[in-house]
Amino acid sequence: MEMNKGQRLYKLAKKLIPGGTQLLSKRPEMFLPELWPAYYKKAKGCEIWDLNDKKYTDMSYMGIGSCILGYTDEDVDQAVIKVIKEGTMSTLNAPEEVELAKLLIKLHPWAQMVRYARTGGEAMAIAVRIARAKSKKDLILFCGYHGWHDWYLSANLADDKALNGHLLHGLSPLGVPRSLKGSSFPFQYNDIESFLKLIHKYKNEIGVIVLESIRNVYPIKEFFETISNEAKKINAVVIVDEVSAGFRLNLGGAHLLFGLEPDIAVFAKGMSNGYPMAAIIGKKEVMKVAQDTFISSTYWTERIGPAAALTTIKKLIEKNVPKHIGDIGRKVQEGWRLLANKNNINIEISGIPPLGHFSFKYDNPLIIKTLFTQLMLEKKFLASTAFYASYAHKDQHVKKYLEATDETFNFISRAIKEKCPEKYLKGSICHSGFQRLT
Repeated sequence: MEMNKGQRLYKLAKKLIPGGTQLLSKRPEMFLPELWPAYYKKAKGCEIWDLNDKKYTDMSYMGIGSCILGYTDEDVDQAVIKVIKEGTMSTLNAPEEVELAKLLIKLHPWAQMVRYARTGGEAMAIAVRIARAKSKKDLILFCGYHGWHDWYLSANLADDKALNGHLLHGLSPLGVPRSLKGSSFPFQYNDIESFLKLIHKYKNEIGVIVLESIRNVYPIKEFFETISNEAKKINAVVIVDEVSAGFRLNLGGAHLLFGLEPDIAVFAKGMSNGYPMAAIIGKKEVMKVAQDTFISSTYWTERIGPAAALTTIKKLIEKNVPKHIGDIGRKVQEGWRLLANKNNINIEISGIPPLGHFSFKYDNPLIIKTLFTQLMLEKKFLASTAFYASYAHKDQHVKKYLEATDETFNFISRAIKEKCPEKYLKGSICHSGFQRLT
């Protein structure tokens, strides 16, 4: 496989852009160093054309979960084109803001007010600011991954392994003020004991409790009940992060399925199909405190994000997209399971059906993961050890993908038996977490 145009451009990018890309999850080193296409010319449905005009079926991350309907969805794009022609920014406000707020509140009857941002990480930072302002206490307990901001990374000031169980290994708090040490502490999802230990130790200082509604495993009933009960006792504000899970299991936040009534919920990714948009929704008595602190930004008032979100959410409702992506995701996960058994490959499958993952259970999993991605790329699939379903994925895509996976697993099985799978790699081994690039 000769160097593609994307890799040539990426070599230049690493000289001009610290880290090469704006998002860790899109670094070619996370997939297939030296060989990943890196950049795209166009995308449609679940297909991507690289800079060499090679077409691939995306059976991986679909824009890191942002394109829940598929790339360049015609309905969403038409809504965006309409507001572009009419003007995306002016001295006056976009009326879509109010319509979108009404729709989000209708889907979440426990909430009464809404604020907006344009990315998940900054929306979480806004939610934390509001929650601290309401509780008038600084300390945060959290579980799960919640972005790059200081409040989150400050957990690693106390212990450089604090975030190891929270999705991304190796995250450095360099640049986070040392004064924030001890201002946030992690606990594990479904681990009631670890949560209660923190509650008992810091109960008079805790102002905010942050958690994802769901990621890789379903919540046990007592977990959310315990969090809600303890939060009420100490007057802490509960924030549920729906940036990844939102609109995938149901119409709205996944917390609605699990009986969790938070004070604030945060959405991004799936709500606007690839256009920058995020929403912070919550109870009136909490959200109104946003006026007592300062949370304001010019581009939170642009019109494209709300227009895209309105059209996306309406289509999610009309087409019952959560059911479709759930069905597609289950077919892929079941395919992984059957094909791994057939080819004597040892894998572990995790994640909700629309956001599925698997891992190779060997001493050298990164070598095997890299080989899997390399072989699937040769078969014209963008594939790794995850699959994020979209409305654009249909049964025929799953069928062809699983046929290719069967062939790839068969090859990997033979390479494992030879005890030298690395000899088949045509480039370097993929990264597993945050690493500084040179």
